[in-house]
Amino acid sequence: MLEDRDRPAFEIEHILARQHGGKTVASNLALACFTCNHRKGPNIAGIDPTSKKMVKLFNPRRHRWRSHFRWHGPVLVGLTPIGRATIAVLCINLLIRVRLREALIREGVFPPESD
Repeated sequence: MLEDRDRPAFEIEHILARQHGGKTVASNLALACFTCNHRKGPNIAGIDPTSKKMVKLFNPRRHRWRSHFRWHGPVLVGLTPIGRATIAVLCINLLIRVRLREALIREGVFPPESD
């Protein structure tokens, strides 16, 4: 088993999983960190914590990041059902992740300048 330090920073993620008919083509691939990739797994939908309805997850090839998310300091805020469900499924705001972002903010390298 790979240690965290031995894992590559990003993995190639199938946006629509192969088991759901997703192809291994550029338009269906994205880079994802190990944790996000494995939390998402083959999911294509999640539950919006506000409406409690099932909605599609954010698709970086079809959706605009700024339409669904915004940064509030080190916390990612979902602006839409898609944004909120994606944050929930990927556990984007786990305390360890928020603390890391706080450190990056103190260093002046977070948040990213563009989406």
